[in-house]
Amino acid sequence: MSLLGKKALVTGGSRGIGAAIAKRLAADGAAVAITYAGNKAAADATVAAIEAAGGTAFAFQADAADPASQRAGVERAAAALGGIDVLVHNAGVAEFSAVEQDTDEVYDRQFAVNVKGVHVGTRAALPHLRDGGRIILIGSVSGELAFPATAVYSATKAAVAALARGWAKDLAARNILVNAVQPGPIDTDMNPADGDFAQQMMSFIPLGRYGKVEEIAGAVAFLAGPDASYITGTTLNIDGGTAA
Repeated sequence: MSLLGKKALVTGGSRGIGAAIAKRLAADGAAVAITYAGNKAAADATVAAIEAAGGTAFAFQADAADPASQRAGVERAAAALGGIDVLVHNAGVAEFSAVEQDTDEVYDRQFAVNVKGVHVGTRAALPHLRDGGRIILIGSVSGELAFPATAVYSATKAAVAALARGWAKDLAARNILVNAVQPGPIDTDMNPADGDFAQQMMSFIPLGRYGKVEEIAGAVAFLAGPDASYITGTTLNIDGGTAA
């Protein structure tokens, strides 16, 4: 119960990696609020799972691509929790296409959610974020690696890592620690370990398997907890050696 008494907000927490993070932070003692773009049923299921395990959880609709909606979601979560100690930005989108097929709309949508949503949400959370708090940004090893048809997505995730490094310096005076977690190939319903894309990716993973959402959640819980008190401005790759 290393996070007992803490308040955590996880954006994009209705399913996949976000839901696993929310459940792990709750299991470690935190009261948790999640935001979701549109899948209310999945968000409600995540809240129900946390409550069934004895935790406290809330869910609020917020579109990370819409600054007003993102700010409103953060405000509602902060009010329900009574402040924020841990902010995890997990909401994100991925659309893959080669540069010849890229469009302004695809570019704008990915940067709106993956970068601007993180920027807007963090600024909205700062008045509620206690000194000594944690900000954890979920990036991707794609921010370091270039795969075919992923240039725009990779650019957004490189920007996420840069925000973490810069904000770590900006917020050091308040002892707010800012880090980025960069997952590699992770088994989710959007990228299943038995899917066609996974078979293509397997040769790039030294450990020879996809990661589990719980492995990402465990790293986030570590960065949110007391044992990470001297870690800020870094990126942690959880990728089975893919980016090594």
